[in-house]
Amino acid sequence: MRLVGRTVFAAALLLSWSASAEETSLTVPIIVPITGLLALEGTSQLNGANLAIAHAPPGLKIKAQTVDSGTAAEGGANALERAVGDKNVDFAVAPLFGTQVLAMLPVALENKMPILAPTGTGPVTEQGNPYMFRLYPHDAISKAAHIRYVVDELKLKRAAILYNTTGYGQSGFKYMSDYLSKLGGEVVFSEGVDLTAKEISATLAKLKAAKPDVILIQMHSASIAMVIKQLAAGGVQIPVVGNTTIAMPATAALLQPSDLKGVCAESAWWLEKGANPMTDRFLDDYTSKFGAMPDAYAIQQYDGLMMALTAVKSGARSAEDVRRYMSTSEYQGVAMSYKSDGKGNLAHSVVIVCYDGSSLTPKLVKRYDDVVAY
Repeated sequence: MRLVGRTVFAAALLLSWSASAEETSLTVPIIVPITGLLALEGTSQLNGANLAIAHAPPGLKIKAQTVDSGTAAEGGANALERAVGDKNVDFAVAPLFGTQVLAMLPVALENKMPILAPTGTGPVTEQGNPYMFRLYPHDAISKAAHIRYVVDELKLKRAAILYNTTGYGQSGFKYMSDYLSKLGGEVVFSEGVDLTAKEISATLAKLKAAKPDVILIQMHSASIAMVIKQLAAGGVQIPVVGNTTIAMPATAALLQPSDLKGVCAESAWWLEKGANPMTDRFLDDYTSKFGAMPDAYAIQQYDGLMMALTAVKSGARSAEDVRRYMSTSEYQGVAMSYKSDGKGNLAHSVVIVCYDGSSLTPKLVKRYDDVVAY
């Protein structure tokens, strides 16, 4: 990170700035999957990061470097290894894809480089790495709210679980299964689905034969849209409670409103105009710039990057300074308040949203704050 002397003229006095200030130059690598099967999620993450840079605190001169991590496990690690050589890099945006983040952790630790990722995949903050900061609720948190809603609100306990065979899918399956058992429920059917699968009729036949009273899903966008469409086409009228990807506007746009009737999802966000000026600015600028409503990945990435930029504005002048700020400070974002639990998990609020079959926009039905794992 480099400081550049700059004279600030009379107009700046209106903003209570000193007549002389220093401009801080920094480079922010944005490592996200913008091609391949995770392009929907990755593009949302990129949009959130870019808006945070546009909204950066005054006095920061930021150079963004966008790198497509694709879907290969090593995609993120290779990009981070290249980025750490830049003297102006003190932290990096990491992909939402937990498999890639896990591969990045040794690189981040070796180079003492903070990485910020909106991933729910459980193991990424369970490796004892002080440079990992999770912006989305840990699956141990999001699945706690997920299963509480199913058992406490819907009164359902015989679950079929469908999940992708990625690290993210397996993490969600683990926590949903464990929590359901702890609350007196049971998993009557479960099956992992490959990220490239296009058809699962045989899986759905086995699922129906097991007679579940609820279907729980943990999948990436393309997979969950495929499953919801095939459930609707097959006339399966069993309540569905999925993960955050089915709450994404871009995922819902792949379906018809009737496909989504009776489908609910856990997510980390629910924003409405009028809550406060910061939220209104975010929503107005996001929709104007990208022509769509933001989803959880965009919002969590925006908040996380704004927190890191606030660290720099507050005096952080090295990667270690940024790590210390992210580890000890509390930051109020547009989605929630963020504070590390000592392991790099910054987000602790979850919402449940549901579709009524008449619209591609879900409605908020439940909010859980300060969620803890079972």
